Amino acid sequence: MKNKTNQITLIYFVISLFLAIICHKYLLNNISNTQYYYFSFIKDLVFIILTGLLYRYILSKNDERNITIFEKLKKSNDEIKESNEKYNIVSKATSDTIWDWKIQEDNITWNKGIENVFGYKPEEVGDNSRWWFDKIHPEDSIRMSVKLYSFIEQKTEKWQDQYRFRCADATYKYVLHRSFLLKDENGRAIRMIGAIQDITKQKEEEQRLKLLETVITQSRDSILITEADSHDGKIPRIVYVNPSFSRMSGYQSEEVVGKSPNIFKGPNSDSSELQKLIKAIKNKEECLIETISYTKSKEEYWVRYSMIPIFNAENVVSHWISIQRDITEEKKLEKEKEHLIRELTQNNKDLKQFSYITSHNLRSPLSNLTGLLNLIEDIPIENEELKEILNGFNKSTHLLNETINDLVKVIIIKDNPSIQKEEVLLNEVFENVFNQLNFQIELHKPIIKLKFEKVTVLNINKAYIESILLNLLTNSIKYRSEDRKLKITISADQIDDNIILTFNDNGIGIDLERNKDKVFGLYQRFHNYPDSKGLGLYLVKSQVETMGGTISIDSEVNKGTSFTLIFKNK
Repeated sequence: MKNKTNQITLIYFVISLFLAIICHKYLLNNISNTQYYYFSFIKDLVFIILTGLLYRYILSKNDERNITIFEKLKKSNDEIKESNEKYNIVSKATSDTIWDWKIQEDNITWNKGIENVFGYKPEEVGDNSRWWFDKIHPEDSIRMSVKLYSFIEQKTEKWQDQYRFRCADATYKYVLHRSFLLKDENGRAIRMIGAIQDITKQKEEEQRLKLLETVITQSRDSILITEADSHDGKIPRIVYVNPSFSRMSGYQSEEVVGKSPNIFKGPNSDSSELQKLIKAIKNKEECLIETISYTKSKEEYWVRYSMIPIFNAENVVSHWISIQRDITEEKKLEKEKEHLIRELTQNNKDLKQFSYITSHNLRSPLSNLTGLLNLIEDIPIENEELKEILNGFNKSTHLLNETINDLVKVIIIKDNPSIQKEEVLLNEVFENVFNQLNFQIELHKPIIKLKFEKVTVLNINKAYIESILLNLLTNSIKYRSEDRKLKITISADQIDDNIILTFNDNGIGIDLERNKDKVFGLYQRFHNYPDSKGLGLYLVKSQVETMGGTISIDSEVNKGTSFTLIFKNK
């Protein structure tokens, strides 16, 4: 700047001197007074020098002023540039969407956040407030409009609120909106600058925490939260208890917070269980114990007590959460159950013993009676009444013998829950059954169909399957209908590993509506037949279940009965 001033001053001197010399040359040629010429030239030369110095001074001052203004402008530009750089850095660092709204012109400008956070492309972003309000969730829009314009009218400087803002993909995000209002000298709102922060994750976490809080406060189980570390070999101190804890123990929250759960320990508490709990806490392991605890009024109650470590982000235990359940009733029922099991076991032993003794004591007299009756058969009896009495006696003795044999079979089955299985041929089994019922079959001549094409071999106990089929076939013949020819169909099928035996007849049937729960019961009779004992189906079911199978019945009065037996063929 200084060199430029000197240059201008020098040019002014040169031009002025050049003009002065030309003028004086002209005067010299037209004026005869030489002395006046030299005086005039010196005077002009002094004037040029003085005006040049004055001009240089003025230019110098002007340059100084320009330099000052330039430096201020440069400083302002640097500050603006630095501010813009900071603004861009802050925008990137916070990931906030920042906007600038000129209220009078209704013009809004947005930073890159509107694209990065909400996915809008630059050409999709509107430049007025209506575009912004259209993106607010309908349920929040009216509330936001009222609050925003109320804020502008009140002319307060700062404002913030939360609402849902629609993204480019039509989903919504929860946002925290902060704004700052700028006013002119008359206090009129002219500009608003705001930042929109995505708080969707915080909202979801907040809702999740509220849900967890509801679960904890509404839980019927007692929930305690304790510190991480124990002191003096005790359970860590309590920092929180839920309402159920107060209902269970009688202690209010303020009475136990800051204290160890050891205060619930009493004379009958299980010390070994508590030591197990303390050891688990020391090793930072989850633990479950059952012990007797004490209420505030010193009443005993059984509690199932768990301690679960809570780890922070550094994988360090920050707290322990304890879930306690009052199991007093459960323990009471458990004791009653154990007592009942002992009684039933003893009763079962007594019944078995009684059955063994009864069957053994009855067998000897029955054998004698049978022998005597056999001897009487060889003696001619002419008295018809006596003969009828002896026939009835013979029949009753025979029936009693069969009943005792059946009871012995039941006892053997119940006393031997596991039996030996073997591969047996179905045709061979039925041949044995038919041989035993040869007399009845020849007498009544039923139509019997066997369908064993799909299954020929069973992995089963041979004696039991023969007994089962013998009982079912005997029942079909015994309870046949007098109005139609007896038809019996027996089929075998295999589905996966299951063998299904189906036994159908067209006999008189059973009224299942009245007797469904009694069909396989002991000594259950459904027809008035003199030789019916009510043991056959009970024995069948016992044998089937002993072999790991199942049996079901479908029957209708005067139409027939169907039994379905299912066995595992392995």
